[in-house]
Amino acid sequence: MEKLLLVLLSIFFFPQFILHTQASKDEYYSRPPARNVIFTPHHGSDSEAQQVHVSLVGRDHMRVTWITDDKQAPSIVEYGKQPGKYNAKATGDHTSYRYFFYSSGKIHHVKIGPLEPGTIYYYRCGGSGPELSLKTPPATFPLEFVVVGDLGQTEWTNATLAHVQSHYYDLFLLPGDLSYADTSQPLWDSFGRLVEPYASQRPWMVTEGNHEIETFPIIEPEGFKAYNARWRMPYEESNSSSNLYYSFNVVGTHVIMLGSYTDFEDDSDQYKWLEADLGSIDRKTTPWVFVLLHAPWYNTNSAHRGEGESMRKAMEELLYKARVDVVFAGHVHAYERFTRIYDNEADPCGPMYITIGDGGNREGLALTFDNPASPLSLYREPSFGHGRLRIMDEARAHWSWHRNNDSDSFSADEVWFNSLSTSTACWAIVDEKVPPLNDEL
Repeated sequence: MEKLLLVLLSIFFFPQFILHTQASKDEYYSRPPARNVIFTPHHGSDSEAQQVHVSLVGRDHMRVTWITDDKQAPSIVEYGKQPGKYNAKATGDHTSYRYFFYSSGKIHHVKIGPLEPGTIYYYRCGGSGPELSLKTPPATFPLEFVVVGDLGQTEWTNATLAHVQSHYYDLFLLPGDLSYADTSQPLWDSFGRLVEPYASQRPWMVTEGNHEIETFPIIEPEGFKAYNARWRMPYEESNSSSNLYYSFNVVGTHVIMLGSYTDFEDDSDQYKWLEADLGSIDRKTTPWVFVLLHAPWYNTNSAHRGEGESMRKAMEELLYKARVDVVFAGHVHAYERFTRIYDNEADPCGPMYITIGDGGNREGLALTFDNPASPLSLYREPSFGHGRLRIMDEARAHWSWHRNNDSDSFSADEVWFNSLSTSTACWAIVDEKVPPLNDEL
């Protein structure tokens, strides 16, 4: 029976390997060998919580997500401000899914709160097992995000996460390509266990990439089955109808997570949602606006050239009118920072664009950039690393990109910039083609 299963699995996964290899052959860039993929096993009991991660839900709540092999384990979280003393308890729901021969464990989702800002909470999942702790975001600036794209689960991933953990931060943002499971569902479990020490302590807010699609003709025609079941984000709380795009607020900052691989044209649900979401922002109380998506709209690397162009043409004007401060993307396995841009030209009222698809994926780095460089591209480098976005106050922020130098993390690129909410010149622009959304600003 085991031999038959292996044969069937090889028949199933081999076409995926062929398709992936062929796609890589057809692209006009080369990648060095990546470090080895890490498989992280589970050594606990069937009822013990594993793959724990937390995410923001609304103003003062968090969602705790975990998986048990025991299908009877309860979906409860006990929590409090002191170790071992839980004066609060919340009950949530659960789900599971099947993918070809694979059956997931019981996936628990429990919303806890209201929680106080800037506070450490100790919690336990399922009524037993080890105690964990998390810290809620602060109530006031400064606020620090870590931004990592195309994370994967390799030795480079481990290095990136260790560098991230070596310095304080409040939230983790991931613009797509999480586990690189690519239909091999046990790799989703391995990824969850790998990131648990980090994702159980700080909110991880993610959006999907192409490696989360995981469709298969006839058998699995609808994509994102594992991603939607395992990484539930606060889409309903932001009036979205899909887990593939949503937004959230934290300390005077509005973060929008867009879906590069679901409909985005001007008659789509995502477009209409984005238009309404941007129009609801009060820049007097929420001076900062950031957008994350997977396929970059601006890119001078040979890898994935033009793949974000149709989305850019559909949605760029909305972001420009709303004076979005920065757009982060992944997908291209390198780092690149652009100036502020609108419609392929430098524009002081447009977003700054940053590609950060260099977390630690198993495919290696995208080495080939255009030469000479575009004047729009201010810094670019094909190295693994992570970014840090520190919002100092209502007007000023600092961005830095940290290259992985084996055991060390080196700050290779940095820039100070101001929020567009403070620019009277940008909000005073009256243009027939692109009028501002909020003239009073």
